[in-house]
Amino acid sequence: MFNIHFFQRFHNLKKEILQGIFLGEEYRNNIFKEIEKYYSETPVVFNIETTNACNMKCSFCPRTTLMTRKIENLDIDIYKKIINQLRSWNNDEWKTWKLFVENEYQIKENEMNENHFYMYIIPRVLVLHGYGDPLLDKYIIERVEYISENNLESYFSCNPSNINLEKIDNICNAGLNYIKFSIDSTTLQIRGKKDKFHDYYPDIISVVENIDKIGSMTKVIITMIDLNRENQKEEWEQLKEYFKNTNVYIYLKSQDQTWYEQKEKNAASGKSICWSELCHFPWYAMTVKSNGDITMCSEDYNNSIILGDTKKETLYNIWNGNKYKEFRKQHMNNNCIYCKKNCDMKIFGNFL
Repeated sequence: MFNIHFFQRFHNLKKEILQGIFLGEEYRNNIFKEIEKYYSETPVVFNIETTNACNMKCSFCPRTTLMTRKIENLDIDIYKKIINQLRSWNNDEWKTWKLFVENEYQIKENEMNENHFYMYIIPRVLVLHGYGDPLLDKYIIERVEYISENNLESYFSCNPSNINLEKIDNICNAGLNYIKFSIDSTTLQIRGKKDKFHDYYPDIISVVENIDKIGSMTKVIITMIDLNRENQKEEWEQLKEYFKNTNVYIYLKSQDQTWYEQKEKNAASGKSICWSELCHFPWYAMTVKSNGDITMCSEDYNNSIILGDTKKETLYNIWNGNKYKEFRKQHMNNNCIYCKKNCDMKIFGNFL
């Protein structure tokens, strides 16, 4: 989830910032004060990394060679404590948000593409993945069930080579709203030796068929990351053909974090709302890592900037604490070294 109220309040000012209207040091303090007016003291959690365990070796993921964190699952009691501090958007809030998205971004509710996914699905779901595969989390069924019992919606992305049909049936029965299978090639093993499309394709089809049989509300999402590979356009058309007669949500995803492969920065710019606009993550959502730490965002693979500890503090106190306030100022002043070095997303300082 992210804070849809902040997103809407900040929108007009954000457009002016992106247009370069506020150039010069004298604007920084005033803009910071203005943004602080829009920010809500009520915390919203974007994602919970239930586990950072993963058995894949994705060439485009910093986890493969750079992550040094201990492999662990988030303690189930800490997890439930976090969930107890959250709420979903009510019908009126969501209706207002949909009108905003249609009017400002011209994205309709019945579309199926990357920007629709970001603006209609992500704002309302708790994302249950980070730098790990939730299918490897022994508590994932219980976690999904607890979210559903608390009237929240859930989603996670996973590797189709890890499909266990019985486990996924149980996850869907527990109330999972969306499950995404990431497929980056129908011919190459981009995610490592286990990444064999023709081995796991029948399993995905079985998942889709089982969901229909049991009448589950779970929606299967299929994505291919646009890595600008040779013949990728042809493979993307092939992938759509494989799922042509199935009830899946399928879209081509822009590659983020291209810095890791030393590609041109902001390669996703212009394709994705999330990556073409500036980052306001410090004001609109939190991320929880597998050890219970609150870090600056979901892209912080090594927990480099820790803003709180959910084992000892409430989300409210962390979100409104001094560490978060200082981090927000760093974003405005363009001196968050980690963000500038290890993220493609543009920060405020780039525009002031």
